[in-house]
Amino acid sequence: MREDLNVLIQAQYPLIYLVTFEEERAEQMVAAVAQRLRPQRRIFSWTMTHGIVEYGQPRNVTQHNSTVSPEAAIEWVMRQREPGIFIFKDLHPFRDSPAVTRCLRDAISSFRDTQKTVILMSPVQEIPIELEKEVVLLDFQLPTMGELNQVLTQELGQSKSTTITTDVREKLLKAALGLTRDEAEKVYRKARVITGQLTEAEVEIVLSEKKQLIRRNGILEFMEVDETIESVGGLEELKHWLTQRSNAFTERAREYGLPQPKGMLILGVPGCGKSLIAKTTSRLWGLPLLRLDLGRVYDGSTVGRSEANLRNALRTAESISPAILFIDEIDKAFSGSSGSSDSDGGTSGRIFGTFLTWMQEKTSPVFVMATANRVERLPSEFLRKGRFDEIFFVDLPNEEERKEIFHIHLQKRRGDISRFDLDQLIKVCEGFSGAEIEQGLISAMYEAFAQGREFTQLDIIAAIRATLPLSKTMSEQVTALRDWARQRARPAAASVAEYQRMEF
Repeated sequence: MREDLNVLIQAQYPLIYLVTFEEERAEQMVAAVAQRLRPQRRIFSWTMTHGIVEYGQPRNVTQHNSTVSPEAAIEWVMRQREPGIFIFKDLHPFRDSPAVTRCLRDAISSFRDTQKTVILMSPVQEIPIELEKEVVLLDFQLPTMGELNQVLTQELGQSKSTTITTDVREKLLKAALGLTRDEAEKVYRKARVITGQLTEAEVEIVLSEKKQLIRRNGILEFMEVDETIESVGGLEELKHWLTQRSNAFTERAREYGLPQPKGMLILGVPGCGKSLIAKTTSRLWGLPLLRLDLGRVYDGSTVGRSEANLRNALRTAESISPAILFIDEIDKAFSGSSGSSDSDGGTSGRIFGTFLTWMQEKTSPVFVMATANRVERLPSEFLRKGRFDEIFFVDLPNEEERKEIFHIHLQKRRGDISRFDLDQLIKVCEGFSGAEIEQGLISAMYEAFAQGREFTQLDIIAAIRATLPLSKTMSEQVTALRDWARQRARPAAASVAEYQRMEF
Protein backbone atom coordinates (compact mmCIF):
# COMPACT_ATOMS: atom_id res chain seq x y z
CA MET A 1 0.00 0.00 0.00
CA ARG A 2 2.74 2.46 0.97
CA GLU A 3 4.71 1.73 -2.19
CA ASP A 4 1.58 2.06 -4.34
CA LEU A 5 0.87 5.48 -2.86
CA ASN A 6 4.49 6.53 -3.26
CA VAL A 7 4.48 5.59 -6.95
CA LEU A 8 1.18 7.37 -7.62
CA ILE A 9 2.34 10.60 -5.99
CA GLN A 10 5.70 10.56 -7.79
CA ALA A 11 3.88 9.86 -11.05
CA GLN A 12 1.87 13.05 -10.36
CA TYR A 13 -1.54 11.40 -10.20
CA PRO A 14 -3.74 14.36 -9.19
CA LEU A 15 -6.61 12.54 -7.41
CA ILE A 16 -6.43 9.48 -5.14
CA TYR A 17 -9.39 8.00 -3.25
CA LEU A 18 -8.31 6.23 -0.04
CA VAL A 19 -11.05 4.05 1.49
CA THR A 20 -10.46 3.66 5.23
CA PHE A 21 -11.95 4.03 8.69
CA GLU A 22 -8.50 4.68 10.17
CA GLU A 23 -7.85 8.36 9.47
CA GLU A 24 -4.97 8.77 11.91
CA ARG A 25 -3.11 5.66 10.77
CA ALA A 26 -3.69 6.52 7.11
CA GLU A 27 -2.38 10.07 7.67
CA GLN A 28 0.74 8.65 9.31
CA MET A 29 1.36 6.52 6.24
CA VAL A 30 0.89 9.53 3.93
CA ALA A 31 3.33 11.50 6.09
CA ALA A 32 5.90 8.67 5.91
CA VAL A 33 5.58 8.64 2.12
CA ALA A 34 5.90 12.44 1.91
CA GLN A 35 9.16 12.41 3.89
CA ARG A 36 10.79 10.19 1.26
CA LEU A 37 9.74 12.36 -1.67
CA ARG A 38 12.13 14.77 -3.33
CA PRO A 39 11.29 17.56 -3.11
CA GLN A 40 9.44 16.96 0.15
CA ARG A 41 5.80 17.91 0.17
CA ARG A 42 3.89 19.65 2.92
CA ILE A 43 0.69 17.91 3.99
CA PHE A 44 -2.60 19.66 4.64
CA SER A 45 -5.87 18.10 5.71
CA TRP A 46 -9.41 19.42 5.30
CA THR A 47 -12.51 18.75 7.40
CA MET A 48 -15.85 20.47 7.25
CA THR A 49 -15.41 21.43 10.92
CA HIS A 50 -11.98 23.10 10.78
CA GLY A 51 -11.29 23.76 7.13
CA ILE A 52 -7.68 23.30 5.99
CA VAL A 53 -5.06 22.65 8.68
CA GLU A 54 -1.41 21.70 8.12
CA TYR A 55 -0.56 18.18 9.22
CA GLY A 56 1.00 18.07 12.69
CA GLN A 57 -0.92 21.06 14.02
CA PRO A 58 -3.37 20.54 16.94
CA ARG A 59 -6.85 19.55 15.80
CA ASN A 60 -8.45 22.53 17.50
CA VAL A 61 -6.31 24.94 15.49
CA THR A 62 -7.98 26.59 12.52
CA GLN A 63 -5.38 28.06 10.22
CA HIS A 64 -7.59 28.88 7.26
CA ASN A 65 -11.05 29.57 8.62
CA SER A 66 -12.30 30.67 5.22
CA THR A 67 -11.81 27.16 3.81
CA VAL A 68 -14.57 25.38 5.75
CA SER A 69 -16.69 24.93 2.64
CA PRO A 70 -15.28 22.31 0.21
CA GLU A 71 -15.45 24.70 -2.76
CA ALA A 72 -13.38 27.33 -0.93
CA ALA A 73 -10.91 24.67 0.25
CA ILE A 74 -10.36 23.34 -3.28
CA GLU A 75 -9.89 26.86 -4.62
CA TRP A 76 -7.32 27.49 -1.86
CA VAL A 77 -5.45 24.35 -2.94
CA MET A 78 -5.44 25.53 -6.55
CA ARG A 79 -3.85 28.85 -5.51
CA GLN A 80 -0.91 27.16 -3.78
CA ARG A 81 2.29 27.28 -5.78
CA GLU A 82 4.41 24.86 -3.75
CA PRO A 83 4.16 21.05 -4.13
CA GLY A 84 1.86 19.51 -1.55
CA ILE A 85 -0.45 16.68 -0.55
CA PHE A 86 -3.97 17.77 0.37
CA ILE A 87 -6.13 15.30 2.29
CA PHE A 88 -9.89 15.87 2.18
CA LYS A 89 -11.72 13.88 4.85
CA ASP A 90 -15.32 12.74 4.36
CA LEU A 91 -16.03 14.61 1.16
CA HIS A 92 -18.49 11.89 0.08
CA PRO A 93 -21.62 13.69 1.44
CA PHE A 94 -20.96 16.30 -1.28
CA ARG A 95 -20.94 13.66 -4.01
CA ASP A 96 -24.08 15.06 -5.65
CA SER A 97 -22.94 18.68 -5.45
CA PRO A 98 -22.27 19.97 -9.00
CA ALA A 99 -20.16 22.80 -7.57
CA VAL A 100 -17.82 20.49 -5.63
CA THR A 101 -17.46 18.10 -8.56
CA ARG A 102 -16.70 20.98 -10.92
CA CYS A 103 -14.12 22.41 -8.51
CA LEU A 104 -12.37 19.05 -8.29
CA ARG A 105 -12.26 18.73 -12.08
CA ASP A 106 -10.85 22.26 -12.34
CA ALA A 107 -8.24 21.40 -9.72
CA ILE A 108 -7.22 18.25 -11.57
CA SER A 109 -6.71 20.27 -14.75
CA SER A 110 -4.59 22.86 -12.93
CA PHE A 111 -2.37 20.26 -11.21
CA ARG A 112 -0.52 19.25 -14.37
CA ASP A 113 3.25 19.49 -13.71
CA THR A 114 2.70 21.06 -10.27
CA GLN A 115 3.45 18.04 -8.02
CA LYS A 116 0.22 18.58 -6.11
CA THR A 117 -1.99 15.66 -5.11
CA VAL A 118 -5.47 15.57 -3.57
CA ILE A 119 -6.30 12.50 -1.46
CA LEU A 120 -9.98 11.91 -0.70
CA MET A 121 -10.12 9.92 2.55
CA SER A 122 -13.39 8.29 3.54
CA PRO A 123 -14.81 4.98 4.85
CA VAL A 124 -17.45 5.18 2.11
CA GLN A 125 -16.59 4.66 -1.54
CA GLU A 126 -18.73 7.12 -3.48
CA ILE A 127 -17.19 8.57 -6.63
CA PRO A 128 -19.10 11.00 -8.89
CA ILE A 129 -19.37 9.64 -12.41
CA GLU A 130 -17.62 12.76 -13.72
CA LEU A 131 -14.47 11.80 -11.78
CA GLU A 132 -14.38 8.06 -12.48
CA LYS A 133 -11.74 8.45 -15.22
CA GLU A 134 -9.59 10.75 -13.10
CA VAL A 135 -9.46 9.04 -9.71
CA VAL A 136 -7.30 6.13 -8.52
CA LEU A 137 -8.97 3.99 -5.87
CA LEU A 138 -6.95 2.48 -3.01
CA ASP A 139 -8.22 0.37 -0.12
CA PHE A 140 -6.20 1.13 2.98
CA GLN A 141 -5.20 -2.23 4.39
CA LEU A 142 -5.96 -3.29 7.94
CA PRO A 143 -3.04 -3.79 10.35
CA THR A 144 -0.68 -6.66 9.62
CA MET A 145 0.48 -9.20 12.20
CA GLY A 146 3.59 -7.07 12.70
CA GLU A 147 1.59 -3.93 13.46
CA LEU A 148 -0.75 -5.83 15.76
CA ASN A 149 2.30 -7.27 17.50
CA GLN A 150 3.39 -3.72 18.33
CA VAL A 151 -0.04 -3.02 19.85
CA LEU A 152 0.07 -6.26 21.86
CA THR A 153 3.59 -5.54 23.11
CA GLN A 154 2.46 -2.09 24.25
CA GLU A 155 -0.50 -3.57 26.14
CA LEU A 156 1.65 -6.30 27.69
CA GLY A 157 3.85 -3.56 29.10
CA GLN A 158 0.88 -2.37 31.16
CA SER A 159 -0.21 -5.88 32.18
CA LYS A 160 0.62 -7.78 35.34
CA SER A 161 2.17 -10.51 33.21
CA THR A 162 4.59 -8.95 30.75
CA THR A 163 5.76 -12.24 29.22
CA ILE A 164 3.68 -14.75 27.28
CA THR A 165 4.64 -17.79 25.27
CA THR A 166 5.13 -17.56 21.53
CA ASP A 167 2.09 -19.81 20.99
CA VAL A 168 -0.19 -17.59 23.10
CA ARG A 169 1.11 -14.45 21.38
CA GLU A 170 0.36 -15.95 17.96
CA LYS A 171 -3.18 -16.89 19.02
CA LEU A 172 -3.86 -13.39 20.37
CA LEU A 173 -2.54 -11.82 17.18
CA LYS A 174 -4.49 -14.11 14.85
CA ALA A 175 -7.63 -13.49 16.89
CA ALA A 176 -7.23 -9.74 16.29
CA LEU A 177 -6.63 -9.98 12.52
CA GLY A 178 -9.33 -8.05 10.74
CA LEU A 179 -9.62 -5.36 13.43
CA THR A 180 -8.38 -1.83 13.04
CA ARG A 181 -5.46 -0.72 15.17
CA ASP A 182 -7.81 1.23 17.44
CA GLU A 183 -10.17 -1.76 17.76
CA ALA A 184 -7.23 -4.04 18.61
CA GLU A 185 -6.00 -1.62 21.29
CA LYS A 186 -9.45 -1.44 22.85
CA VAL A 187 -10.09 -5.17 22.86
CA TYR A 188 -6.65 -5.94 24.34
CA ARG A 189 -7.37 -3.34 27.05
CA LYS A 190 -10.78 -4.92 27.60
CA ALA A 191 -9.20 -8.35 28.09
CA ARG A 192 -6.63 -6.86 30.46
CA VAL A 193 -9.29 -5.05 32.52
CA ILE A 194 -11.44 -8.19 32.83
CA THR A 195 -8.66 -10.57 33.88
CA GLY A 196 -5.74 -8.32 34.76
CA GLN A 197 -3.49 -9.96 32.20
CA LEU A 198 -3.29 -11.19 28.62
CA THR A 199 -3.18 -14.98 28.29
CA GLU A 200 -4.63 -17.68 26.03
CA ALA A 201 -7.90 -17.52 27.98
CA GLU A 202 -8.42 -13.98 26.64
CA VAL A 203 -8.52 -15.14 23.01
CA GLU A 204 -12.31 -15.55 23.27
CA ILE A 205 -12.66 -11.93 24.43
CA VAL A 206 -10.71 -10.80 21.40
CA LEU A 207 -12.82 -12.99 19.10
CA SER A 208 -15.97 -11.43 20.55
CA GLU A 209 -14.86 -8.11 19.05
CA LYS A 210 -14.86 -9.76 15.64
CA LYS A 211 -18.45 -10.81 16.19
CA GLN A 212 -19.31 -7.18 16.91
CA LEU A 213 -17.54 -6.22 13.69
CA ILE A 214 -19.77 -8.62 11.74
CA ARG A 215 -22.93 -7.38 13.44
CA ARG A 216 -22.07 -3.76 12.63
CA ASN A 217 -21.62 -4.71 8.99
CA GLY A 218 -25.36 -5.46 8.74
CA ILE A 219 -25.04 -7.71 5.67
CA LEU A 220 -22.97 -10.51 7.16
CA GLU A 221 -24.16 -12.62 10.06
CA PHE A 222 -21.81 -14.40 12.46
CA MET A 223 -23.36 -17.83 12.98
CA GLU A 224 -22.91 -19.76 16.21
CA VAL A 225 -22.73 -23.49 15.44
CA ASP A 226 -23.45 -26.17 18.06
CA GLU A 227 -23.94 -29.18 15.76
CA THR A 228 -21.01 -31.36 14.72
CA ILE A 229 -20.63 -33.21 11.44
CA GLU A 230 -21.71 -36.40 13.24
CA SER A 231 -25.17 -34.81 13.45
CA VAL A 232 -25.53 -35.20 9.68
CA GLY A 233 -27.04 -38.50 8.60
CA GLY A 234 -25.56 -40.04 5.46
CA LEU A 235 -23.66 -37.93 2.88
CA GLU A 236 -20.50 -39.92 3.62
CA GLU A 237 -18.79 -38.98 0.35
CA LEU A 238 -19.32 -35.27 1.04
CA LYS A 239 -18.23 -35.60 4.67
CA HIS A 240 -15.10 -37.49 3.61
CA TRP A 241 -14.23 -34.70 1.15
CA LEU A 242 -14.60 -32.09 3.88
CA THR A 243 -12.66 -34.11 6.46
CA GLN A 244 -9.75 -34.46 4.03
CA ARG A 245 -9.54 -30.66 3.86
CA SER A 246 -9.90 -29.93 7.57
CA ASN A 247 -6.27 -28.70 7.69
CA ALA A 248 -6.27 -27.07 4.26
CA PHE A 249 -5.74 -23.54 5.60
CA THR A 250 -2.69 -24.32 7.72
CA GLU A 251 0.88 -23.29 6.96
CA ARG A 252 1.75 -26.99 6.76
CA ALA A 253 -0.58 -27.31 3.76
CA ARG A 254 1.10 -24.32 2.07
CA GLU A 255 4.55 -25.82 2.67
CA TYR A 256 3.32 -29.07 1.15
CA GLY A 257 2.41 -27.13 -1.99
CA LEU A 258 -1.38 -27.30 -1.70
CA PRO A 259 -3.46 -24.33 -2.84
CA GLN A 260 -6.11 -22.89 -0.56
CA PRO A 261 -9.59 -24.34 -1.25
CA LYS A 262 -11.90 -21.89 -3.07
CA GLY A 263 -15.32 -23.21 -2.23
CA MET A 264 -18.06 -25.70 -3.02
CA LEU A 265 -21.58 -25.64 -4.38
CA ILE A 266 -24.10 -28.07 -2.85
CA LEU A 267 -27.10 -28.78 -5.06
CA GLY A 268 -29.98 -30.93 -4.00
CA VAL A 269 -33.52 -31.59 -2.97
CA PRO A 270 -34.82 -29.19 -0.29
CA GLY A 271 -34.56 -30.50 3.26
CA CYS A 272 -31.77 -33.02 2.63
CA GLY A 273 -29.07 -31.42 4.80
CA LYS A 274 -27.35 -28.93 2.49
CA SER A 275 -27.45 -26.05 4.98
CA LEU A 276 -26.66 -28.31 7.93
CA ILE A 277 -23.50 -29.66 6.28
CA ALA A 278 -22.38 -26.10 5.58
CA LYS A 279 -22.86 -25.14 9.21
CA THR A 280 -21.16 -28.19 10.67
CA THR A 281 -18.11 -27.64 8.45
CA SER A 282 -17.36 -24.60 10.59
CA ARG A 283 -16.88 -26.84 13.64
CA LEU A 284 -14.98 -29.45 11.64
CA TRP A 285 -12.48 -26.95 10.27
CA GLY A 286 -12.40 -24.67 13.30
CA LEU A 287 -13.19 -21.58 11.23
CA PRO A 288 -15.74 -18.79 11.83
CA LEU A 289 -18.94 -19.11 9.78
CA LEU A 290 -20.25 -15.95 8.13
CA ARG A 291 -23.65 -15.97 6.45
CA LEU A 292 -23.99 -13.56 3.52
CA ASP A 293 -27.58 -12.39 3.13
CA LEU A 294 -27.72 -11.20 -0.48
CA GLY A 295 -31.18 -9.77 0.14
CA ARG A 296 -29.62 -7.15 2.40
CA VAL A 297 -27.08 -6.24 -0.25
CA TYR A 298 -29.63 -4.62 -2.53
CA ASP A 299 -30.11 -0.90 -1.87
CA GLY A 300 -31.91 1.19 -4.45
CA SER A 301 -31.33 4.52 -2.70
CA THR A 302 -28.41 5.50 -4.94
CA VAL A 303 -26.81 4.05 -8.04
CA GLY A 304 -23.91 1.76 -7.16
CA ARG A 305 -24.87 1.43 -3.50
CA SER A 306 -25.73 -2.28 -3.80
CA GLU A 307 -22.38 -3.09 -5.38
CA ALA A 308 -20.62 -1.10 -2.65
CA ASN A 309 -22.54 -3.07 0.00
CA LEU A 310 -21.36 -6.34 -1.50
CA ARG A 311 -17.75 -5.16 -1.78
CA ASN A 312 -17.79 -4.02 1.85
CA ALA A 313 -19.22 -7.38 2.98
CA LEU A 314 -16.62 -9.33 1.02
CA ARG A 315 -13.86 -7.06 2.31
CA THR A 316 -15.05 -7.71 5.87
CA ALA A 317 -15.04 -11.47 5.26
CA GLU A 318 -11.50 -11.24 3.90
CA SER A 319 -10.35 -9.16 6.85
CA ILE A 320 -11.19 -11.91 9.36
CA SER A 321 -10.10 -14.83 7.17
CA PRO A 322 -9.54 -17.71 7.23
CA ALA A 323 -13.31 -18.07 7.35
CA ILE A 324 -16.25 -19.82 5.69
CA LEU A 325 -18.66 -17.61 3.74
CA PHE A 326 -22.06 -19.33 3.66
CA ILE A 327 -24.64 -18.33 1.02
CA ASP A 328 -27.90 -20.23 1.37
CA GLU A 329 -30.17 -20.74 -1.66
CA ILE A 330 -27.92 -18.79 -3.98
CA ASP A 331 -30.16 -19.75 -6.90
CA LYS A 332 -32.82 -17.33 -5.63
CA ALA A 333 -30.34 -14.47 -5.30
CA PHE A 334 -28.84 -14.76 -8.80
CA SER A 335 -31.73 -16.27 -10.75
CA GLY A 336 -32.60 -12.99 -12.50
CA SER A 337 -29.09 -11.66 -13.07
CA SER A 338 -29.08 -12.28 -16.82
CA GLY A 339 -32.16 -10.16 -17.54
CA SER A 340 -32.07 -7.71 -14.67
CA SER A 341 -31.72 -4.64 -16.89
CA ASP A 342 -35.45 -4.70 -17.53
CA SER A 343 -36.46 -5.05 -13.89
CA ASP A 344 -33.88 -3.28 -11.72
CA GLY A 345 -31.70 -1.26 -14.05
CA GLY A 346 -29.06 -3.99 -14.21
CA THR A 347 -28.31 -4.03 -10.47
CA SER A 348 -28.63 -7.84 -10.16
CA GLY A 349 -26.32 -8.32 -13.13
CA ARG A 350 -23.70 -5.99 -11.65
CA ILE A 351 -23.96 -7.71 -8.26
CA PHE A 352 -23.52 -11.09 -9.95
CA GLY A 353 -20.53 -9.81 -11.93
CA THR A 354 -18.90 -8.34 -8.83
CA PHE A 355 -19.31 -11.61 -6.96
CA LEU A 356 -17.95 -13.72 -9.82
CA THR A 357 -14.93 -11.46 -10.23
CA TRP A 358 -14.20 -11.66 -6.52
CA MET A 359 -14.44 -15.46 -6.52
CA GLN A 360 -12.09 -15.66 -9.48
CA GLU A 361 -9.47 -13.23 -8.19
CA LYS A 362 -9.57 -13.59 -4.40
CA THR A 363 -6.34 -14.64 -2.75
CA SER A 364 -7.53 -14.49 0.85
CA PRO A 365 -8.52 -17.79 2.56
CA VAL A 366 -12.30 -17.33 2.38
CA PHE A 367 -14.03 -20.62 1.57
CA VAL A 368 -17.40 -20.10 -0.15
CA MET A 369 -20.10 -22.65 0.69
CA ALA A 370 -23.19 -22.09 -1.43
CA THR A 371 -26.39 -24.14 -1.56
CA ALA A 372 -29.03 -24.26 -4.30
CA ASN A 373 -32.30 -26.10 -4.98
CA ARG A 374 -33.04 -25.07 -8.57
CA VAL A 375 -30.03 -25.52 -10.81
CA GLU A 376 -31.83 -24.21 -13.89
CA ARG A 377 -31.98 -20.80 -12.25
CA LEU A 378 -28.21 -20.49 -11.90
CA PRO A 379 -26.33 -18.68 -14.69
CA SER A 380 -23.96 -20.91 -16.66
CA GLU A 381 -20.95 -18.75 -15.69
CA PHE A 382 -21.53 -19.73 -12.08
CA LEU A 383 -21.25 -23.46 -12.76
CA ARG A 384 -18.18 -23.61 -14.96
CA LYS A 385 -15.19 -25.64 -13.83
CA GLY A 386 -12.73 -23.75 -11.67
CA ARG A 387 -15.30 -21.48 -10.06
CA PHE A 388 -15.74 -24.00 -7.23
CA ASP A 389 -13.46 -26.81 -6.14
CA GLU A 390 -16.38 -29.23 -6.33
CA ILE A 391 -20.11 -29.36 -7.03
CA PHE A 392 -21.93 -31.94 -4.89
CA PHE A 393 -25.44 -33.27 -5.39
CA VAL A 394 -27.47 -34.20 -2.31
CA ASP A 395 -30.28 -36.59 -3.19
CA LEU A 396 -33.11 -37.98 -1.05
CA PRO A 397 -31.69 -40.33 1.60
CA ASN A 398 -31.55 -44.04 0.84
CA GLU A 399 -32.54 -46.75 3.35
CA GLU A 400 -29.20 -46.76 5.15
CA GLU A 401 -29.17 -42.96 5.40
CA ARG A 402 -32.80 -42.79 6.57
CA LYS A 403 -31.94 -45.26 9.33
CA GLU A 404 -29.03 -43.08 10.42
CA ILE A 405 -31.23 -39.95 10.33
CA PHE A 406 -33.87 -41.62 12.52
CA HIS A 407 -31.16 -42.79 14.92
CA ILE A 408 -29.70 -39.28 15.23
CA HIS A 409 -33.05 -37.55 15.86
CA LEU A 410 -34.37 -40.19 18.27
CA GLN A 411 -31.06 -40.28 20.16
CA LYS A 412 -31.15 -36.49 20.45
CA ARG A 413 -34.60 -36.60 22.12
CA ARG A 414 -34.48 -39.89 24.02
CA GLY A 415 -31.40 -41.59 25.37
CA ASP A 416 -32.75 -45.14 25.03
CA ILE A 417 -34.19 -45.86 21.58
CA SER A 418 -34.20 -49.66 21.78
CA ARG A 419 -38.03 -49.68 21.83
CA PHE A 420 -38.16 -48.32 18.26
CA ASP A 421 -37.99 -50.57 15.20
CA LEU A 422 -35.88 -48.48 12.80
CA ASP A 423 -36.16 -51.02 9.98
CA GLN A 424 -39.92 -50.59 9.95
CA LEU A 425 -39.71 -46.79 10.15
CA ILE A 426 -37.36 -46.44 7.20
CA LYS A 427 -39.73 -48.38 4.95
CA VAL A 428 -42.68 -46.16 5.87
CA CYS A 429 -40.80 -42.95 5.02
CA GLU A 430 -39.43 -43.88 1.61
CA GLY A 431 -39.08 -40.73 -0.52
CA PHE A 432 -38.87 -38.44 2.54
CA SER A 433 -36.11 -35.90 3.06
CA GLY A 434 -34.20 -35.61 6.30
CA ALA A 435 -36.16 -32.49 7.29
CA GLU A 436 -39.47 -34.25 6.61
CA ILE A 437 -38.40 -37.20 8.76
CA GLU A 438 -37.53 -34.85 11.62
CA GLN A 439 -40.83 -32.97 11.31
CA GLY A 440 -42.74 -36.26 11.27
CA LEU A 441 -41.04 -37.25 14.51
CA ILE A 442 -41.80 -33.86 16.08
CA SER A 443 -45.44 -34.11 14.98
CA ALA A 444 -45.70 -37.54 16.66
CA MET A 445 -44.22 -36.11 19.86
CA TYR A 446 -46.74 -33.24 19.88
CA GLU A 447 -49.60 -35.70 19.46
CA ALA A 448 -48.44 -37.82 22.39
CA PHE A 449 -47.59 -34.79 24.54
CA ALA A 450 -51.13 -33.41 24.09
CA GLN A 451 -52.49 -36.72 25.40
CA GLY A 452 -50.09 -36.78 28.34
CA ARG A 453 -48.17 -39.91 27.35
CA GLU A 454 -44.88 -41.04 25.79
CA PHE A 455 -44.76 -41.17 22.00
CA THR A 456 -44.53 -44.57 20.35
CA GLN A 457 -43.60 -46.27 17.11
CA LEU A 458 -47.22 -46.09 15.94
CA ASP A 459 -47.34 -42.32 16.56
CA ILE A 460 -44.33 -41.83 14.27
CA ILE A 461 -45.80 -44.05 11.55
CA ALA A 462 -49.14 -42.22 11.72
CA ALA A 463 -47.46 -38.83 11.47
CA ILE A 464 -45.35 -39.90 8.51
CA ARG A 465 -48.30 -41.38 6.64
CA ALA A 466 -50.20 -38.14 7.15
CA THR A 467 -47.41 -36.23 5.38
CA LEU A 468 -47.12 -35.85 1.63
CA PRO A 469 -43.38 -35.57 0.87
CA LEU A 470 -41.88 -33.02 -1.47
CA SER A 471 -40.64 -35.82 -3.74
CA LYS A 472 -44.27 -36.45 -4.71
CA THR A 473 -45.60 -32.88 -4.79
CA MET A 474 -42.65 -31.69 -6.89
CA SER A 475 -41.66 -34.94 -8.59
CA GLU A 476 -40.93 -33.29 -11.95
CA GLN A 477 -38.49 -30.82 -10.39
CA VAL A 478 -36.72 -33.55 -8.40
CA THR A 479 -36.41 -35.76 -11.50
CA ALA A 480 -35.00 -32.90 -13.58
CA LEU A 481 -32.45 -32.06 -10.88
CA ARG A 482 -31.34 -35.69 -10.68
CA ASP A 483 -30.96 -35.90 -14.45
CA TRP A 484 -28.83 -32.75 -14.52
CA ALA A 485 -26.63 -33.83 -11.60
CA ARG A 486 -25.99 -37.36 -12.88
CA GLN A 487 -23.34 -36.15 -15.35
CA ARG A 488 -22.40 -32.76 -13.88
CA ALA A 489 -22.10 -33.11 -10.11
CA ARG A 490 -20.46 -35.41 -7.59
CA PRO A 491 -22.88 -37.49 -5.46
CA ALA A 492 -22.80 -36.75 -1.74
CA ALA A 493 -23.87 -40.30 -0.79
CA ALA A 494 -21.05 -42.83 -0.55
CA SER A 495 -23.06 -45.68 -2.08
CA VAL A 496 -23.90 -43.70 -5.21
CA ALA A 497 -20.34 -42.42 -5.56
CA GLU A 498 -18.94 -45.95 -5.27
CA TYR A 499 -21.40 -47.22 -7.88
CA GLN A 500 -20.38 -44.47 -10.30
CA ARG A 501 -16.70 -45.25 -9.79
CA MET A 502 -17.33 -48.94 -10.51
CA GLU A 503 -19.39 -48.02 -13.55
CA PHE A 504 -16.54 -45.84 -14.84
